[in-house]
Amino acid sequence: GTFLGGLIHIGEKTVAAGRFNEPAAYKLSDSLLSLGFELGRLKTGTPPRIDGATVDFDSCQIQPGDDPIPLFSAFSKSITRPQIPCHLTYTSLETKRIISENLDKSAMFSGKISSTGPRYCPSIEDKVYRFADKESHQIFLEPEGNGTNEIYPNGFSTSLPEDVQLAALRTVCGLEKVVIIRPGYAVEYDYCPAHQIKASMETKNVRGLYFAGQINGTSGYEEAAGQGLMAGINASLALDGREPLILDRSEAYIGVMLDDLVTRSTTEPYRMFTSRAEHRLALREDNASDRMSLYAAHYGLLDSEKLEKFALLKRETEEEIRRLESVRLNVAKLGQLSARIGRKNHVSLADLLRMPSVGYADIADLDKDKLEVPQEVIERAAIRIRYAGYIEKQNREIARFKKLEGEKIPESFLYLSLVGLKNEAKEKFTKFRPRSLGQAGRIEGITSGDIAVLAVALKRHKAA
Repeated sequence: GTFLGGLIHIGEKTVAAGRFNEPAAYKLSDSLLSLGFELGRLKTGTPPRIDGATVDFDSCQIQPGDDPIPLFSAFSKSITRPQIPCHLTYTSLETKRIISENLDKSAMFSGKISSTGPRYCPSIEDKVYRFADKESHQIFLEPEGNGTNEIYPNGFSTSLPEDVQLAALRTVCGLEKVVIIRPGYAVEYDYCPAHQIKASMETKNVRGLYFAGQINGTSGYEEAAGQGLMAGINASLALDGREPLILDRSEAYIGVMLDDLVTRSTTEPYRMFTSRAEHRLALREDNASDRMSLYAAHYGLLDSEKLEKFALLKRETEEEIRRLESVRLNVAKLGQLSARIGRKNHVSLADLLRMPSVGYADIADLDKDKLEVPQEVIERAAIRIRYAGYIEKQNREIARFKKLEGEKIPESFLYLSLVGLKNEAKEKFTKFRPRSLGQAGRIEGITSGDIAVLAVALKRHKAA
């Protein structure tokens, strides 16, 4: 996390800590340096925690959770734990005035912090300064959990002095009498640029040492959890002398994230967004079991009964798609839908699903032979039918991607001796040690000409 060389800033006050009231780890940074690791410096921030008993929630907009609650696990039936809603509120012109008049007291504006912060999670000071034309900014009041009154005012990350934080918060609608439990702060910390790890998350310098989380330059709990999962899996596999599990960019968002880290070695806190995945149409929630269940079974995480459940889901989806494609209807008997179809005499149920704004419920009365299948099958089939053309196009792109990924580069490959390769390309290939021709092409600054030279050199190397 933020513990490596952690330094917390609250106004002009600076405290050596990884989290509020928790000591930082300085000697560990020194150990990494002594082992030859390159260290950098990043920054992030957090809002104050406030007492929910002092919040006027009636003045805020309630933001209930999803109903029904979507389930993360395919094997969960339902969630019965009581759900707590969030609330939405906004800063005011008075908030803007207080923050503007105290910017010189913010560690991020006084020059005390020079390290790079998260582009996508700006502080309230940043928002007031950079978007001076805005009269207000939204604040999302998130309960910290059941059994506590602590509220996380998302959107109010700050390093202002505590008295200024309180004064500014009390100008927000619903927070006029708020009490701060812990102040917000900015925190600087050390990280190891991720060109120093392999795709397996094992470090290149020290065999058996794996890096996961903010040490690799990421920001966010989900990002850290995904890396921790993969590092743990691959450390375990290494102990058994087995090959590492490396998910590629076409298989999982975790694969996109890890490839971005080891190929581009971020210089600012990295967040995982769907827009980073060029094959994101293939990385859908509905097909997660199709993509991951065989891996899970291979590594002993799924028993035969659970694996069969996923296999049945896949078969039923394919059968439902075939049925919807085969059921033909007379256009003249389709009522209002017939005017939108054109000159065709007959259409299939699948054709109707491909029409804009037409869903399963809209064709239910027309589907005389409807099968009793789970709702999940219906949703999967509808997605596959509606986006079939786009999915086929993406599958062709993935096939080309897989071909380049299949051109493996030996770890010991000598780039510096290659004739015809630019010095910049030699240096970057030596630094990042790409594992495939595809990954080599994703390194910043590498051209198609560099890849052509490398491809020829690889053929000669394999033939030798």
